[in-house]
Amino acid sequence: MHPGEPAPPREDRVTDDIDARDSAGVLATLHRLSALGAVASARGFAVAPPVHIPRPDSSWLEVRENLLDRGATAAYATWTEWLPAVLTTPRLKALLGRDFGRYEGTRDPAVRCRFAASRLLIKYTAAAALGIAAEDIDIAYRLGGRPYLRGLDQVEVGLTHTGELMAVGISRMGRMGLDAERADRRFDLDLMRRAMCTPAEARELAALPADQRAASLLRLWTLKEAYTKALGQGMRLPFTEFGFGLARGGLRTPDGAVALGDEWTFATYPVLGRYLISAACHDAGLDPAGDTSVGTMLDRRLLTAMTPPPPHDPPAVDI
Repeated sequence: MHPGEPAPPREDRVTDDIDARDSAGVLATLHRLSALGAVASARGFAVAPPVHIPRPDSSWLEVRENLLDRGATAAYATWTEWLPAVLTTPRLKALLGRDFGRYEGTRDPAVRCRFAASRLLIKYTAAAALGIAAEDIDIAYRLGGRPYLRGLDQVEVGLTHTGELMAVGISRMGRMGLDAERADRRFDLDLMRRAMCTPAEARELAALPADQRAASLLRLWTLKEAYTKALGQGMRLPFTEFGFGLARGGLRTPDGAVALGDEWTFATYPVLGRYLISAACHDAGLDPAGDTSVGTMLDRRLLTAMTPPPPHDPPAVDI
């Protein structure tokens, strides 16, 4: 969800379509509709499934390989899984860096810990993808609160959280947006359809069996959130002005025609058996070189001047 956006329809306004739904039923419906997973764009770019990273000392190999192979990567966890790292690491101040003051100034313990866990996930994910220490990642914020990595202009960051879930995306190809929702979220189906659907999407929803509409609408919501986050527009871009195919049709105009923009790819994945994560990734035609370590993002002569000769047995990077 976006900070400051209008609250979604109240969860107690439940229609008959979704009254008996649960996460498994929603995910099964989307699977039957072929609405889960990703489709490569005309450029061959596709969004890899997000990787579950339950602890900082988990294996980060798949996160880094996804960035190398596809240009974008994503990791997710629950903030409670990362809570022990927040509470026990003696390096918390160094890891949070400029965010440590905000952490200390947050009075609510749960909010404080969720904030710290999400920033640690950003830093460890970026560190794994870029091949540097987490302490060396400096998070800054654009207007509106979108995080970015100071000094790494070619690297884009996406962040989303809902309930216990938090997810982070890193892209070296262009803009990236993520959104997550509980698969069993309850909402007023008719109200949501009027507020966010294009005419073409409304027609497609109406043609579906009643028991499939809520799942499809929930997926559309997360895709639209992810796309507007990637654009940096938030709710300033009305959801009724762009659309998606209900299955795997990609970006559409309000009347249902295929929109220009084969540089965009989209995906929706189920995680933890109860959440959906949608991603929107833009291929801006940046340098597709596979090596994304920070060292190779700098001029080689400059890097040599900045870096002392390595010791005989260089220490392992702590990520």
